[in-house]
Amino acid sequence: MTRKLIVALALVLALASCGEYNKVLKSHDIAYKYEYAKRAFEAKRYTQTYTILTDLVPVLKGSDKAEESLYLLALSYYENKDYINSGSYFKNYYQHYPHGEYAELARFYAGYGYYLDSPDPQLDQTETYRAIEELQGFLDFFPKSDKVAIAQNAIFELQDKLVLKELENAQLYYNLGNYMGNNYESAVITAKNAIKEYPYSKYKEQLEMLVLKARFSEASESVVEKKVERFRAVIDEYYGFINDYPDSRFREEADNIFKIASRHVGN
Repeated sequence: MTRKLIVALALVLALASCGEYNKVLKSHDIAYKYEYAKRAFEAKRYTQTYTILTDLVPVLKGSDKAEESLYLLALSYYENKDYINSGSYFKNYYQHYPHGEYAELARFYAGYGYYLDSPDPQLDQTETYRAIEELQGFLDFFPKSDKVAIAQNAIFELQDKLVLKELENAQLYYNLGNYMGNNYESAVITAKNAIKEYPYSKYKEQLEMLVLKARFSEASESVVEKKVERFRAVIDEYYGFINDYPDSRFREEADNIFKIASRHVGN
């Protein structure tokens, strides 16, 4: 009985809220609409909040509620997990109020929303780059914020996602081999560029091993005149790899590559 009563009361409250919301939408009372938007936000009715505030923010511009209303609009989109719109409004806020009351949070949430919206590595990484840019801007402006560690960890994770995408691209080139050109060289270039741009990535060891394997496959499939020179390059890559990762999980494979390469150059 008690449960049914609770459900009934909740339904009555929801209908009452819906009725007031429709009334608010038709109202021309700016103060009333703004107070309702704030109450809707507190009640986690974020769609109602940003629907009302989208119309109110331009009207409130220049008033004592302009700053708060713009931030609340951005935050309501953020809480509703619409990170594209929230990021746009957060950016609008901190550009108009660089020293405003919510500037620190606006910069943080702008970047963190894009971080949460960042797609899988196989997809377009525009949002990932945008997230890194916004989070780095937050760190530059607020280096002593209590959210610095969160922002830094998010950036590292985003960068690793970009590196993983490059690792997958390099692996694809490697798998193509000499099909319609020397794809081994493309694999090497792609991997080395990723290492250069993100030298502290957790995928660095895999990238270096892929470079070694690509050099080895390129040398093995070369014409006779180029084999010795290319196997020497393999040996150079091997020494660089074991110097960086003497206890690598790829060590046995790397050592086998070295033994074969050494036989070809007379070592």
